Amino acid sequence: MDTKFDMTIAENYHSRAQIARVLTENWVAKNMFCPRCGNFQIKQFSNNKPVADFYCPKCKNQFELKSKAGSFAHKINDGAYDTMILRITSNQNPDFFLMNYSRTENCVKDLTMVPKHFFVPEIIEKRKPLSENSRRVGWVGCNIIIDKIPEQGRIKIISEGIFQDKNEVLNDVKKGELLIEKNISSRSWLMDILNIVNSINNEYFALDELYLYEDFLADKHPDNHNILPKIRQQLQVLRDKGFIEFLGRGKYRKL
Repeated sequence: MDTKFDMTIAENYHSRAQIARVLTENWVAKNMFCPRCGNFQIKQFSNNKPVADFYCPKCKNQFELKSKAGSFAHKINDGAYDTMILRITSNQNPDFFLMNYSRTENCVKDLTMVPKHFFVPEIIEKRKPLSENSRRVGWVGCNIIIDKIPEQGRIKIISEGIFQDKNEVLNDVKKGELLIEKNISSRSWLMDILNIVNSINNEYFALDELYLYEDFLADKHPDNHNILPKIRQQLQVLRDKGFIEFLGRGKYRKL
């Protein structure tokens, strides 16, 4: 694979946004393998599909591409808020490719995959409605808050212009599939506890450290009145899925 864009396909375009779209989409269609099944190529949908941009002809998984010159910082602009929430809660959302590219070098700098089962409503930020002066007055968009996605759900494919080993990418995706939760409430709890565990700097940690987040979790899950037992339950889920090891007496180790 080559990180360079094919600049010849954008010769008839003048808008910077159109040029960026054509270059990035063409690059994915020509260079990207399917990180789900390993198929050597994914294909672009022929029409503007409302849900996704690409699909794998082998496993049929779908992907949406978000690209930006430079860094995404900590959030990504997306489409309509209500549509995004509906897609997440009904498990109809695609996997995401997040691409950072260089306009001066005309190449891909970073490419990250976010599997769809890492999406929960809490990572979707509701934007203000468009003003009365806008063509789509009242329309409400959304942002995806990258920082709220657990690190296990941000799988590097290209990092600083260097391709990661394909087998390592496939293994990371496969391991992430152990965290699939169809029920949106269960998924939200699992992502919250995983993020808390990830935030602990040490390899070893104690149950009491997670208990410190009781008020934070109670605010996020007001319908649950048994926060501490829920924390223990989610730690058991992470243990059973092979992400942490229980050492006894309220002690754990990250794997």
